[in-house]
Amino acid sequence: METMTLFAVNLAAVAGFMAAGWLISLLLKNAAIADTLWGLGFVLVAWLTFFQASGFFQRKLLLALLVTIWGLRLFVHIATRSRGKGEDPRYAAWRAKYGKQFWLVSLYKVFLVQALFLWVIAIGVQYGQVAETPARLTWLDAAGLVLWLAGIVIEAAADYQLRRFLDDPENRGGVMDRGLWRYSRHPNYFGEALVWWGIFVIVVSAPWGFLTIVSPVVITYTLLRLTGVTLMEQTEFSDNPEYQAYIRRTSSFVPWFPKKRQK
Repeated sequence: METMTLFAVNLAAVAGFMAAGWLISLLLKNAAIADTLWGLGFVLVAWLTFFQASGFFQRKLLLALLVTIWGLRLFVHIATRSRGKGEDPRYAAWRAKYGKQFWLVSLYKVFLVQALFLWVIAIGVQYGQVAETPARLTWLDAAGLVLWLAGIVIEAAADYQLRRFLDDPENRGGVMDRGLWRYSRHPNYFGEALVWWGIFVIVVSAPWGFLTIVSPVVITYTLLRLTGVTLMEQTEFSDNPEYQAYIRRTSSFVPWFPKKRQK
């Protein structure tokens, strides 16, 4: 299958996948299912590409497995975290804003937009499986794997630490500044970005693979400026003095030693 046709098939598939999620969200009256399906969408793209592409088999398998591990972990994490809870405040605000039109607005503003972002972020995974050369694993594959491993360990550990903190009633209303969260206000997002930079390093070994830098750049920008760091801190924690003090002493993204508390 030609590369452009493969990319088009994958885009149509992920759009259909998220549209199916939209139909489910109408029944549940909860658009947050889009976030739950996010990781599974990458798994879908990875394996659709695996069975369509004729690239170097070992690199194809490596990329498909790495995306599957990351995507399934994220799916389980978000699904269990949101179980029994109401709609995400972002979507609830949009539901109130658009009223009776939200059922349609959510299709393109929530589900199809996420499908497009998902497909763009997965460009590296798709191209890396299409490339037939080099027909061997290289040091870049090893380096990318190490970076991916560091990313998923950081992301999973940060999510676990935050989950335990929030599950303790004594921490209600408090600010998580322990473990990895002592060195970064968003270590889970940093880990996720590392995952995709690791995948990019693997794909760089392929001819013109450096052009897929769009994948990690988009996910990093999204985490920093769109749906992650900036949005969360401007909405959920803007009126929390304890969190504002946490901001002043703690790196926002890349883990670093905290500043000393001011007396």
